Amino acid sequence: MAEKHGIPLVRPFEIRIADRQLIDLRARLAMARWPDEETVADWSQGVKRTKFRKLVDYWAGEYDWRRVERVLNTYPQFLTEIDGVDIHFFHIRSRHAHARPLLITHGWPGSVIEFLKIIEPLVDPVAHGGSSADAFHLILPTLPGFGFSGIPRDTGWNDKRIARAWLELMRRLGYNAFAAQGGDWGACVTTRLGQLEPPELKAIHLNWAFVLPDPVPTEGLSDEERQALGDLDHFLKSGNAYYLVQMTKPQTIGYSLVDSPVGLAAWIYEKYHGWTDNSDDPEDVLSRDGMLDNIMLYWLTATGASSARIYWEHSGNVFSAGKVNVPAAISVFPHEIYRLPESWTREAFPNLYRFVRHDRGGHFAAWERPDVFVADMRESFKSVDMGNL
Repeated sequence: MAEKHGIPLVRPFEIRIADRQLIDLRARLAMARWPDEETVADWSQGVKRTKFRKLVDYWAGEYDWRRVERVLNTYPQFLTEIDGVDIHFFHIRSRHAHARPLLITHGWPGSVIEFLKIIEPLVDPVAHGGSSADAFHLILPTLPGFGFSGIPRDTGWNDKRIARAWLELMRRLGYNAFAAQGGDWGACVTTRLGQLEPPELKAIHLNWAFVLPDPVPTEGLSDEERQALGDLDHFLKSGNAYYLVQMTKPQTIGYSLVDSPVGLAAWIYEKYHGWTDNSDDPEDVLSRDGMLDNIMLYWLTATGASSARIYWEHSGNVFSAGKVNVPAAISVFPHEIYRLPESWTREAFPNLYRFVRHDRGGHFAAWERPDVFVADMRESFKSVDMGNL
């Protein structure tokens, strides 16, 4: 293991949450103050109280954090300091010697919990309907200010800086060739990583690409392009309140997200409803345990404010990412925040070699449709030349 001044650059890590934190959580849940019921029958005013309270009651009573803690600790985890911030990451190597290194980055309000169902099929494909040629080594970092990564103490931790940190991470791990994948903020970081054009990065895959032209055309639009602008207009008019708050005043909302578990859970639960491909019920797609596991990674690490700051660091238009010349594959899921027109995608990604539209699924692609996501990874990277690994 590489060292600097006798200190290991990469240190082993294990999740160990103190009992007192779980006791404190139960006490806070028991003392929660609830707002009155919404005055509409749908979700147009936000999270429905009756529905949400059932989730919180389960959280306070039957939910078992130690279950997921044991699962997470079965995988090798590490910390390494990059640019003054400890980066937490999972590094899960396949037993297959020629496995492709794959860097996967989560977004907000996500975490490694999104990826738990895809780890084994990607790392051990023979046991999951694939061949040894489908094997990947997985590197799953936690964004700065999220989960068990350190909280930045200075400004400037935008997608470009994180991309440079991820490149340093991969070099520190000794990879001379790798592929990268991302959705949400993970897509932003992966896009910026592609724009750095490091020789080690051979290809990228995105399940949400930011390809909005700048300026946005208003005439001569195809049906796909009109649909994309309609999706974006809907998001900006009725779905981006969280975005504006976290982009402009992350510290203010952060007090609620760090102090109130019910407030934090409602803030995230709304996204499970709005961004997954469900029949008006998040539990159609995601389990109660899975949703709470993800929420717990924000609660137990008190990162509601620091994770929200990633929006403040990107106060401009993130939907127009510019040109990305690295070879790219892109998947589009029908319940994404907005669906990408192939025309704009090919303009932004001149070396786009795979563009796939799926029939089901939403924003949390690996979590909602793990089998499809795994198939996408296998198909997208099977012909990518990784050189002499």
